[in-house]
Amino acid sequence: MDTTIVLSLIQDGLVNGAIYALLAVALVLVFAVTRVILIPQGEFVAMAALTYAQVQQGVVPGTAALLVALGGSAFLLDLARGGWRSPRALVQRASIDLVLPVTLFAAARWLAPLQPGPAFAIALTFLLVMPMGPFLYRIAFAPLADASILTLLIAAVGVHLALTVLGLAFFGPEGMRADPLVDGSIELGGTVIQAQQIVVVGASLALMAGLYWFFERTLVGKSLRAVAVNRTGARLVGIPIAASGETAFALAAGIGAVSGILIAPVTMLYYDSGFLIGLKGFVAAIIGGLSSYPIAVSGAIGVGLVQAFAAFWTSTFMEVVVFSLVIPVLLLRSLRSSAVEEE
Repeated sequence: MDTTIVLSLIQDGLVNGAIYALLAVALVLVFAVTRVILIPQGEFVAMAALTYAQVQQGVVPGTAALLVALGGSAFLLDLARGGWRSPRALVQRASIDLVLPVTLFAAARWLAPLQPGPAFAIALTFLLVMPMGPFLYRIAFAPLADASILTLLIAAVGVHLALTVLGLAFFGPEGMRADPLVDGSIELGGTVIQAQQIVVVGASLALMAGLYWFFERTLVGKSLRAVAVNRTGARLVGIPIAASGETAFALAAGIGAVSGILIAPVTMLYYDSGFLIGLKGFVAAIIGGLSSYPIAVSGAIGVGLVQAFAAFWTSTFMEVVVFSLVIPVLLLRSLRSSAVEEE
């Protein structure tokens, strides 16, 4: 293995690690606020990537119809539970759950075949994928908000399986790949760096910086931090726990949408590709103990580098090597932690 190969592998590892870092941050965020281990996080990425590729091809994306179905289901379930105490609240919820998805569906049906350009494709993809997070929270997780972590995990697995089946129904079994956001390349230190890879790393760093500002400087971000630290205390001071959960899921879906847009030009993705992508982000989140954002990001970079070098040395067992990183982390944590009562 010469220097050129090492630099190339490091480059690939950093690019993959940047995406895994975004997923790890989303997983830590959702778990801290809602205690949900968001197994379907990878599905947001896959659906965003496939949506972006379809819009670029002038095809109406399957997520447009899926968003209408999720919004309608969330609205009907809340209506059945009697979740609104005033006509004004009912009208506001109908605007979000019904009017917004139908408007986006109509815009996709009208404008996507015209192929307006990459800016439209990016905006439409983001607007179609991000609202899925709050809808899924209200459908599958809000009724179980006070359940045990194991129950929430089982629900998350069920949502993952449902989204995988829906992905097959809406996107089909064929893989898709989008055009690069930026063309060109530069040569640095004897290795060629694609402009798209620079965009991936730069956008990931910018998004993480934006999230840091959001949690440190905004009232909503501080409210989410309060819920993560003490749910009961946050409820007592007037922070709405249900709204915090919806916000956390919206941020997770938004992060997944950005990640999907970034990697759609880099690799071929299928309806079920999100599972492995999400699991690698989960490995990074586990390294961070599902609580530390900086350690989770560092773990994600490590996962990306391990994956790159494992693919070079033993591509057949690449996934095994990556997922084996969890074993020493869990072993070390079990030895350093004292026994606690089960929930």
